[in-house]
Amino acid sequence: MLNSPDARPLPERMRPKSLEEYAGQEHLVGEGSVLRKMIESGNISSFILWGPPGVGKTTLARIIANQLERPFHILSAISSGVKDLREIINKSRSNSIFAKARPILFIDEIHRFSKTQQDALLGAVEDGTLVLIGATTENPSFEVITPLLSRCQVYILKSLEVKDLDKLLQRAITTDPILKSRKVVLKEKEALFRFSGGDARKLLNIIDLIASNSGENKSIIISNENVTKVLQENIAIYDKNGEQHYDIISAFIKSIRGSDPDAAVYWMARMLAGGEDPLFIARRMIILASEDVGLANPNALLIAQACFDAVHKIGMPESRIILSEAAIYLATSPKSNSAYMAIDAALAEVEKSGDLPVPLHLRNAPTKLMKELGYGDDYKYAHSYPGNFVEQQFLPDNLSVSNFYQPGSNTKEAEIKKRLQSLWKKYNI
Repeated sequence: MLNSPDARPLPERMRPKSLEEYAGQEHLVGEGSVLRKMIESGNISSFILWGPPGVGKTTLARIIANQLERPFHILSAISSGVKDLREIINKSRSNSIFAKARPILFIDEIHRFSKTQQDALLGAVEDGTLVLIGATTENPSFEVITPLLSRCQVYILKSLEVKDLDKLLQRAITTDPILKSRKVVLKEKEALFRFSGGDARKLLNIIDLIASNSGENKSIIISNENVTKVLQENIAIYDKNGEQHYDIISAFIKSIRGSDPDAAVYWMARMLAGGEDPLFIARRMIILASEDVGLANPNALLIAQACFDAVHKIGMPESRIILSEAAIYLATSPKSNSAYMAIDAALAEVEKSGDLPVPLHLRNAPTKLMKELGYGDDYKYAHSYPGNFVEQQFLPDNLSVSNFYQPGSNTKEAEIKKRLQSLWKKYNI
């Protein structure tokens, strides 16, 4: 804000300094929780925080270091290299004689560290030179090397709930000196919370944006209409804060799903130009190949998997061509979400009906007692019958006529549907 005594953005001004000010993640930092106990005992081990943006990963690491009075080093995997890492490790080792407790090294976006960089961490983590706290928005099992992952506990952080966002809102209004000096009129909160999407940084950035657009001497009015209007007028400014990561990947996925190759390569170009990890894009295409192309073109999954492997081996800038080829192939493929719908329908049934017994004729009978109890009786071996098929019941009794898989309306699945109808009466209903 202009002429303000503190020019820092609101999210930075409101960064919690203690667990009491920290919002959300009760499963990790609430009374009696695992991290709370670790902090209170003062005996902290290395771990990785995995969760979406704006849920407090960096803040939590700072609070831990502050509360335990540990030296705190911070690196970003985007801008730091092995040299930076070794400098911190060497400094920690040289100070270990005089230090009362091990320093904490926080690495933001640790999934972007190369194998060589992660290897350089192993010795220092294992011999206790430092405590590693990593932060990632990506599944660490994909990008963190196994030896390092085995030395770190992984804790999952969740998107903030409405009650957490409301706590942040009230705290900002009542404790931030700049907001307190202005009259904040809180009419409605629904749009504010909706656009925040469980992200504390987004919430506070929106409030900051509304305050900046209200004029120095005018009240700050927070309403559904005002939030929507201000965001629409300042979308470019809003995106510069790095909030577009999930919006652009969403546009990319929806463009492929909607069979528009031009939009797909455009949004991909936006991500690559912005420094997005190419493996993140490739990984999302593997998911899309099964979720949105599926059985309409089973080769799509093979192409997407090959793309991921090739990008992993080749790297940028050449990987842009491989990514483009895969995206265009997926966008121009026929679409079906039948496999996605089938497994979700089956999971919903499992949640509803519980652990239904396996029919006796499908059970394994490795012992004499099991055979005497009828395990495996009347099972018909499909290959002993014409066409390698014989009609028999494979689902639990209560679900015998269920068909979770509904073939899609495309050429490939039309053939599948025709075959299923020739085999099973339930597919002719």
